[in-house]
This record gives sequence, C-alpha cells and structure tokens, in this order.
Amino acid sequence: MQQNFYIAVLLYESAADAQDYQPLYEECFILVKAATREEAEKQAIAYAGQPYSYTNEYGEKITWSLKRIVDINKVLDDQLNGVSELYARHFRNYAAYRLFEPHLDGSL
Repeated sequence: MQQNFYIAVLLYESAADAQDYQPLYEECFILVKAATREEAEKQAIAYAGQPYSYTNEYGEKITWSLKRIVDINKVLDDQLNGVSELYARHFRNYAAYRLFEPHLDGSL
C-alpha cells in the first residue's frame, strides 16, 4: 500500500502541582508517513500520547499531556520540494483568530 504524508495537529495542555498554576496550551504540527489516515492517527497517538514532565526554575513539577488530536489530513503537496504547502484550514471569524494568534502584531 502506498505511503502518504499526513499532518497531525496536536493540542497539548500543561499542568503543575502549584496551587495557583494556570495551564498553558501548545498547538503542535507533526508530519506522519502512513498508508491510511487511521494508521496516521495511531502513529500520532503513539508519538504524543505519553505525558512529559520536568521541574521548572521554581521547583514545580510541570507535566505536558495530549489534550486532543485536533485534525489529521494528507499534506496538500506531498512532493516536499523547496517550498511546499503542507496544511491549511479555513475560518470566518477573523476577530477571534486575532485574539488567539499572537504573531498577527507583525512580530515573529
């Protein structure tokens, strides 16, 4: 069976043992090579499914864990030559997107 490239969009959530800790979230895009979408999902879960912990500079244990697989789709251009479009999503509420996306202020 032919292997394809898929992009998996993963959402991680942090937790800590500190009483006043506010969770931080991370959106991560991974490239998965698989024969089917179902196989790509299994690989994404295997990659992201185990929580990761460390002690921060304040001595607090921080644990990152997979909150959700947001999306899995074939890459848009699987040739991966020079510049390739990998993933796209569409939305209607630009104001909500601006609130979410910090890089829209012009800084990278």
